[in-house]
Amino acid sequence: MTPSEEVSPDGTGTGDAKEAMLEEESATAAEFPANVYFGNFHVHTSYSFDAVTNGSTTTPADAYRWAQGEAIPAGVLGGELKIERPLDFYAVSDHAEYLGVFKKMFDPNNPLSKLPIAKDITSKDTKVAFDAYARILDSMQPGMSDPTLSDPAVTKPIWKEMVETADKYYQPGKFTTFPAFEWTSNPDKLNLHRVVVFRTSEGVPDLPYSALDSEDPRDLWKWMETTRQGGATLFAIPHNGNASDGLMFPVELDGKPLTAEYIETRVNNEPVYEVSQIKGTSETFPSLSPNDEFADFEIWDYILSSTKVVRPKHKKGGYARQAYLDGISMAANGKQNPYVFGLIGDSDTHNSASAIEEDNYTGKFGIEASPEHRLDGPIPGDEANNQRVREFSSGGLAAVWAPENTREAIWDAVKRKETFATSGTRLKVRFFGGWDYDDQSMQGEEWAKAAYGAGVPMGGNLEPGGDGQKPVFLVQAMKDSAGANLDRIQIIKGWVDEAGEQHQKIFNVALSDDRKADANGKVPAVGNTVNVKDATYTNDIGATQLSAVWTDEDFDPEQYAFYYARVIEIPTPRWSTYDAMRVGRKPRDDLPVTIQERGWTSPIWYSPGQ
Repeated sequence: MTPSEEVSPDGTGTGDAKEAMLEEESATAAEFPANVYFGNFHVHTSYSFDAVTNGSTTTPADAYRWAQGEAIPAGVLGGELKIERPLDFYAVSDHAEYLGVFKKMFDPNNPLSKLPIAKDITSKDTKVAFDAYARILDSMQPGMSDPTLSDPAVTKPIWKEMVETADKYYQPGKFTTFPAFEWTSNPDKLNLHRVVVFRTSEGVPDLPYSALDSEDPRDLWKWMETTRQGGATLFAIPHNGNASDGLMFPVELDGKPLTAEYIETRVNNEPVYEVSQIKGTSETFPSLSPNDEFADFEIWDYILSSTKVVRPKHKKGGYARQAYLDGISMAANGKQNPYVFGLIGDSDTHNSASAIEEDNYTGKFGIEASPEHRLDGPIPGDEANNQRVREFSSGGLAAVWAPENTREAIWDAVKRKETFATSGTRLKVRFFGGWDYDDQSMQGEEWAKAAYGAGVPMGGNLEPGGDGQKPVFLVQAMKDSAGANLDRIQIIKGWVDEAGEQHQKIFNVALSDDRKADANGKVPAVGNTVNVKDATYTNDIGATQLSAVWTDEDFDPEQYAFYYARVIEIPTPRWSTYDAMRVGRKPRDDLPVTIQERGWTSPIWYSPGQ
């Protein structure tokens, strides 16, 4: 099955007729997506209400210049932001809510500067400005917001500028941009946010859809369908289920099972999920995967209240692996599977510059633009919020397998889920599943091209094989050319047995340094070369490349299942360790000292024959 032929595991299509046609044309023309491109869809500038109130001064044009390697202003604290290695694609996705309004308050000639709240928003006292932002965030729900802050006369030209700026900086074949915005649903301070990405600027409406109109994703999807009828092509990317208190991936709504309409609409509109970003990683949680020694990775365990520090009570419904399990459970019970999404990493920067480089970390907000502010906390006298900021991760990356660096090729690859996520590293990983692969299937320079003909890539769906056949998976990972060596490749399998019980298991399919698992499956740690004082490491351990041909010997053709690959690097210094070194301190004892960066592929799903 080729990427253009894929259907969802429940048998439904993966998009509306127009988008399916576009995908098929693109995949047919491309035949083989030979290249991997790295970038971000989730980027904020001073046009976002929470960015400008937290020290950002940059514009969408600044963001696109930064992604191509230019230096831009760091914000109110001064200094510069500059990426060490430019990105392939970038999308500014400022919040639709109050878009550009707070930026205008800094202009004394603008009427918005005369509003009562403007004095606090523009205050040079960080605490005053943060508290004003917090009040706005906590009231940002339908019926609770201040209508004077939602003037279309302000928002329309700002949105028009954002779309035109994306078009201006688009360089087909070299650097790709997308019109985009964030729909910031925050019911009861719980995260249901989505980034909405347009394939091109054709048919983009005059205004983005705001959570002030509705905080229900179903209403966003209705708006998206209306927008398609107006000539646009678009999808939505959910993020930070870890901050949703279990609402991001429900198995019921209003006490009732998910409807077929809900499931089909969600699948059609949301092809991928942002699994790792500044506000933590939401692959899984230790209590959800107690046998996964790598489950406790960059966990950011808070809801989005800015006035109180509250941790979510419900982990189930907030993490990707559990959503995959719940999805195949629904499929096993005769329903459609709502959770057939691929994976990407992303940023959520609020200063235009994605903090994806651990040794070049610049924080999320403009008020974090120095190591001291990041380590001590940017908000004087507010230790609770300072700790939440200190626990931010570096940004992640969306990695896309596509034939060329263009809007159409990258957008279509995301739609068919031929993507993988990273925690910021630029490692490369291929992942295929099929019935007829063997030990020779990864031989030769064009093995990956041949793999498409005999199976499906990441994001695909494996049709039932012949009697007695077991699925075989091909996986290859190459280190970031400027980064750390590889520790291991794992394949994570989830399945549902005949009694309806969910299972998950991690298989170490490729290990560096000739390590072997013991009789209990335990693998010795790869080691640690990090010099904490100097914030350095060496590549004396690990591998530059790992690969495996792995057969699921426990496969049961009557069980629904999914498989995805996780690639883990050797330990390296965390951003906070680099910052401590820069100011001559010991690392904080309330933050990890090292990090094992990683990548996650989109899954391959298996459904029994009907």
